[in-house]
Amino acid sequence: MRFDVLTLFPELFTAHLTVGINRRAYTQGLVDVHLWPLRDHADDAYRRVDDRPYGGGPGMVMLAEPLERALAAVQAARAAAALSEAPRVIHFTPTGRVLDQAEVRRWADAPGGAVLLCGRYEGIDQRVLDRHVTDELSLGDFVLSGGELPALALLDAVARLQPGVLTADSHEQDSFSGDGLLDCPHYSRPEQLIDADGAVRAVPPVLLSGHHGQIARWRREQSLRLTATRRPALIVAARAAGCLDAADERFLAALQREAQL
Repeated sequence: MRFDVLTLFPELFTAHLTVGINRRAYTQGLVDVHLWPLRDHADDAYRRVDDRPYGGGPGMVMLAEPLERALAAVQAARAAAALSEAPRVIHFTPTGRVLDQAEVRRWADAPGGAVLLCGRYEGIDQRVLDRHVTDELSLGDFVLSGGELPALALLDAVARLQPGVLTADSHEQDSFSGDGLLDCPHYSRPEQLIDADGAVRAVPPVLLSGHHGQIARWRREQSLRLTATRRPALIVAARAAGCLDAADERFLAALQREAQL
């Protein structure tokens, strides 16, 4: 799949595309990322891509014409690469749909990828958004300086779902995957950590038992406990989807009784 990123700061993407385990997705072409510096599509000596807003007010607005030229260049490049279907265009904005794992999977399964439109300043001329944008995404109810961080988050989340990037089934155990619950805690060596005051923090004995059934149940219960405590709405959704069995419900009932004591 191909992602074309329109940005004022292409250098923010360079390290992400060349380090870490997800680089496999980029170097092997599983996720084909093309960076389009917006200032290359300005038409004056100052390479201006922004100006004051009509109607007054603080800040600057990204100009329509450089963005239109950049989008036309992306369309031409995609056509030359035999990608004739018009791509989806994602605008990252606090007013968009919150990016979650289900949305990430939708993009990970979309062979055509998308154009990622990274705004800056007070925003982008609305006429560009009205004409080109098909999807709007947000990382949450807060404001960032631009669309680059959300674009990187989407690329990272999509890349790790591509076949061969992670070890087999690794992402299936992640939070929000499968049944939609939070992941359980994980431990590694050493078996005991000794704090400065001499307190010992040990790995839960069940994980050292070698009893795979008991380990699986412990992990499931820890997942249920975390989810019920921190994101109870996910328990409701999992129950509605039929993802909880009788043992899960007994454990959740015990948790509820414990909380009432």
